[in-house]
Amino acid sequence: MSQPHVVVIGGGIAGLAAAAFLSGADGGGGRAAVTLLEASERLGGKLRGGEVGGVQVDLGAESMLARRPEAVALARSVGLADALQPPGTAKAAIWTRDALRPLPGGQVMGVPGDLDALAASGVLTPEGLARAGREESTPAVGDDIAIGAYVAARLGREVVDRLVEPLLGGVYAGHADEISLRAAVPQLLALARTGGPLLDGVHELATRPQSGGGPVFQGLEGGLGTLPVAVAAACRAAGADLRTGSPVDELRRTPEGWRLVVGGEVLRADAVVLAVPAPEAARLLRAEAPGAAAELAAVEYAGMALVTMAFRRADLPGPPAGSGFLVPPVDGRQIKASTFSSNKWGWLERSAPDSFLLRTSLGRHREEQALDLPDEELVARSLADLGEAVGLTAKPYDTAVTRWRAGLPQYPVGHLDRVARIRAGAERLGGLALCGAAYDGVGIPACVASARAAVDKVLTPAAGAAVTEGTMSA
Repeated sequence: MSQPHVVVIGGGIAGLAAAAFLSGADGGGGRAAVTLLEASERLGGKLRGGEVGGVQVDLGAESMLARRPEAVALARSVGLADALQPPGTAKAAIWTRDALRPLPGGQVMGVPGDLDALAASGVLTPEGLARAGREESTPAVGDDIAIGAYVAARLGREVVDRLVEPLLGGVYAGHADEISLRAAVPQLLALARTGGPLLDGVHELATRPQSGGGPVFQGLEGGLGTLPVAVAAACRAAGADLRTGSPVDELRRTPEGWRLVVGGEVLRADAVVLAVPAPEAARLLRAEAPGAAAELAAVEYAGMALVTMAFRRADLPGPPAGSGFLVPPVDGRQIKASTFSSNKWGWLERSAPDSFLLRTSLGRHREEQALDLPDEELVARSLADLGEAVGLTAKPYDTAVTRWRAGLPQYPVGHLDRVARIRAGAERLGGLALCGAAYDGVGIPACVASARAAVDKVLTPAAGAAVTEGTMSA
């Protein structure tokens, strides 16, 4: 019996991971003939490398959570084991109340569990600190609640404004008063459902020994932009057909499997893995699964701009310390974060010892006007804030602005129920699964895990008889 032919639509890290799992590029043994279709001319999605000031840097995501094994395992499987490395420093700060203040320890996504550490940080005003210490009981949470509403009721508004918002902003570029506790921080939902003390519960979570030990985050020598390149090379070596510049015009279910129209060419497949952003998935499914398409079209996204700057170390009286800082929106600054890349990643310091690289980010959900400003204005705004925050007066010798429009899906209250409805509608078609950041988590490990689940779904007998026959290879 020949192998089934599976088409993966989307060449971001989720689509590439799916292609790797299907083709056996991860070392797991080939399970299908694979064609991957990417609409743009580049593979990798939000993982993108580039050169700024003659230095190779990340222009998208720069680190991956290592406490989840999926992304690190994928990197190892495609030959990047020796390139894995933790940050050189994890000393992050919060720029609030006109000073850089250390990010307090003993917290989970900005929710404090150690009042002494919180007091020592100086992040909160005396009034805000006193309110946090007077934790108020609230009714046990049912199915879900917004993170901001829950934490504000328990510990006061200032904890949300100066701690939770900047942490969540770094992950989702969203708003704490809208983001789902169940979807974004499920370990805190378990606490909320008991109605027990939040401070004590967070303290227990923050001090619990982590299985496997090791660093919380990992990067890659040369940047995370090297990961999709390595995965793509491994997929091609395993026989997968990876095509860029290949937008899918039409996707239709047939009695035998799936029919795709790609630039006038007709492809036929036994199964399809959709690894594209929700709006594109909605377009492709509108004819075959209108209910799922409507739910997908309702998923909102946030846009952001990254400003990467290269300075000559000789121009800096002393480079800023630490790994960078977050900025609470309540403080009214232009930037929402800055990463001191040369401090954070040892490979950058080794490869460019005479340069200092840093980057800032601007924009969040429904506050994306900055993305329409000229590059030079975004650089100027970033330098102005950096001047106030760390006293930076030097001018960069090179800059790059990367705009990620509709880059981060939002996870409002009810998001996971929406995902369940989307998947139920799509799976009724048979031989179809969805994966990527819009569903089970925006981080790289979550995207890789969703790709694995999608592959398993389309290759099970229940996914449709056509998948087991392998009769429709292109």
